[in-house]
Amino acid sequence: MNTDQAHTYPYASTRNVTFAKNGMVATSQPLAAQAGLDILKQGGNAVDAAVAAAAALTVVEPTSNGIGGDAFALVWMKDELHGLNASGQAPEKLSIETLKAAGVEEIPKFGLTPVTVPGAPAAWAELSEKFGKLTLEETLAPAVKLAREGFPLSPTLAKYWNKAAVAYQKAWQGEEFNEWYRIFTPDGKAPQAGEMWHSEDHARTLEEIASTKAASFYSGSLAEKLDSFSRKHGGYIRKSDLEAFKPEWVKPISVRYKGYDVWEIPPNGQGLVALMALNMLKEDSFAAREDEATYHHQIEAMKLAFADGETYITEEKHMSRSVEALLSKEYAAERRSLIGDEALTPEAGDPSASGTVYLAAADGDGNMVSFIQSNYMGFGSGAVVPGTGIALQNRGHNFSLDPNHDNALQPGKKTFHTIIPGFLTKNGEAIGPFGVMGGFMQPQGHMQMIMNTIDFGLNPQASLDAPRWQWMSGKKVVLEHSVPNHIAQALAARGHEVQLTHDSGMFGRGQIIWKDPKTGVLQGGTEPRTDGSVAAY
Repeated sequence: MNTDQAHTYPYASTRNVTFAKNGMVATSQPLAAQAGLDILKQGGNAVDAAVAAAAALTVVEPTSNGIGGDAFALVWMKDELHGLNASGQAPEKLSIETLKAAGVEEIPKFGLTPVTVPGAPAAWAELSEKFGKLTLEETLAPAVKLAREGFPLSPTLAKYWNKAAVAYQKAWQGEEFNEWYRIFTPDGKAPQAGEMWHSEDHARTLEEIASTKAASFYSGSLAEKLDSFSRKHGGYIRKSDLEAFKPEWVKPISVRYKGYDVWEIPPNGQGLVALMALNMLKEDSFAAREDEATYHHQIEAMKLAFADGETYITEEKHMSRSVEALLSKEYAAERRSLIGDEALTPEAGDPSASGTVYLAAADGDGNMVSFIQSNYMGFGSGAVVPGTGIALQNRGHNFSLDPNHDNALQPGKKTFHTIIPGFLTKNGEAIGPFGVMGGFMQPQGHMQMIMNTIDFGLNPQASLDAPRWQWMSGKKVVLEHSVPNHIAQALAARGHEVQLTHDSGMFGRGQIIWKDPKTGVLQGGTEPRTDGSVAAY
């Protein structure tokens, strides 16, 4: 089979939902799912499996995440839901005044300027230490092996790797990008589907993170290498910024939606947007999923939620409006009243007056994990610390340089964050983890997955297979090509600026694991829009 054949699928294909009892790991990469399952079979629990899969994903899907990214997790352990925020802060040397003095009017997407403190390695160590049964060295061993021995690229991975390499040749010209080209374009080109790729640098770094419980990354030799690289190329991040970072255990936030509780991580993440949208629609009944009124109400609620999110969401202590106010019953009703028969142009309300990989894991003891990590915008900043394989994120790009904005850049502050894990419970019992990665598609995907499950009774795989929409801005909404044509026409008649696309990649990539509360049987679904896999036993 040649490379072109790996991207050609002329016939419709259907996946069945996956059932298992002892354990399950769902990810966007089969080898990462298998890494998590191997850890379960070695005696690890769902947390160990999630950490193993997450570390493996930095190797087998570097187009979406890396060692130098951030992470968030929701962990169901012993009948309690725990939240972990492992997003890093802006460097102490990075400020609005500093950038404006340098002539910067907007924080760039690439290079070392938008680099914030990476939180993913600390997340792995923290989760392992608090909830894991195995050592971090045991848990990261599959990722080390994949990096050292190599693996053949899967089709969707190869597609986005090649797309990135072509785009970056135009955007990345400075010396700070040389290491990215050396690591990710061996022989001067991106590897193709089925072609082997390995990175000894990744392997050594993962081993060092494992043996030091991530201490090397934040205060040891890896931190020193990052500091030196940043100084050499005019970056702002320093070893002292890394030393100051610690993941934060947080209380998850939720809304009650038609008998279920939908859970998200509190700000600085955008999970609040999904909850606000669901809060507006929880009193409504929908006749059918493939109905233009269903699509219209979903889109309108999401617009209003995003308008508030883009205005108010940042690190929670810097928000001018509280989470409680934004999720209040009264405010939801006020925002819901704005939804009419025609498409609206959304604006933020005032409640005081009224680029990622996602994985899900579960074990036979009832423990479950919803985990997400990302570098942002694909490979992130494009800056890779020489000799380490650490591709640094570019989360600082989301900061505002308007000092009056809630999400204004400040040294030591965490920015508005796109990556969000989700979790569903009912009557105090875990139903399971869910998530859809993909920039600002994520809360839109969360709302669609929850409504597919609760309103329309779809199983996890069918929920992920169903056609999706994405609101972009104003009245513009993009529909996946599988959305029925009569719905597209009806939405246009309501004033939506409808665009149809055959590129399903922009609609996110999700995973779902639900547990039957009576039998304990797990059922999982994985994303058909990528190389997704559910590994189970």
